[in-house]
Amino acid sequence: MIVPVRCFTCGKPIGHLWEKFNAMKEEKGVKLALDELGLKRFCCRAVFLGHVDAIDVIGRYKNA
Repeated sequence: MIVPVRCFTCGKPIGHLWEKFNAMKEEKGVKLALDELGLKRFCCRAVFLGHVDAIDVIGRYKNA
């Protein structure tokens, strides 16, 4: 799954925060990273917490 540009529920732009989130979660932890990025709503947090980067797995099964 690719991170959506906007939150599915509230429509807040969140796509530009993905790379910052990945860098910050290693240093500070997930909760502090989400708080510092301004993701206060549960729906926006769920997009980041539920994201699975499966593009590498899917890429192995291309049609030959």
